[in-house]
Amino acid sequence: MPAIWPGRDGKAHLLHWLRRGVFTVALAAALAAPAGAEQTRLFTATGTVQAAFTPGDPVDRILIDLIGQAQRRIRVQIFSFTHKRIARALIDAQLRGVDVQVIADDQQDRHQQGSVLAELARNGVQVRLDRGGTSAHNKVLIIDPGTAQPVLVTGSYNFTWSAQRRNAENILVLRGNPALTEAFMDNWERQRVHTVSWRPRPGR
Repeated sequence: MPAIWPGRDGKAHLLHWLRRGVFTVALAAALAAPAGAEQTRLFTATGTVQAAFTPGDPVDRILIDLIGQAQRRIRVQIFSFTHKRIARALIDAQLRGVDVQVIADDQQDRHQQGSVLAELARNGVQVRLDRGGTSAHNKVLIIDPGTAQPVLVTGSYNFTWSAQRRNAENILVLRGNPALTEAFMDNWERQRVHTVSWRPRPGR
């Protein structure tokens, strides 16, 4: 790098090289960005947002009530699922004609005591296990995507007793944001590609 002299010319030299440095850093950051990062999307805030936290807030009751209001479709992505009343709400929705489909983590189904996936499948809910090679750690509930007033729920809350009574968890309920809901629906479909239909395991 050439020397920088004081005075007007020196300031010009300094500004020139600073600009080049900023450009170099920006270029390096762009080249180092992970593949697909440029596809990250921003969404306009529409509708309403409700936040709830455990322990304390009745998150399970909120979810059950939302499931009870579904008209057409419910899509779920979940890591751990042992909460029997949430499972019953999904089964009741399926029985009244709502198309209910669940993607769950394969390893959790193998090893978790009290999993309700078998009960869901026996009652007509389409249950699929994610075998993509990593933990299926999404916690998402999508209600009536493709309509003007969809509902999207996401956060840290697994559908378990511990998430309601013991753990520090959270959910966001986003109502009336079709574009954001569709983005989560698209991701649900992408995850579905590496799933398999739930089947009873030996010994169960």
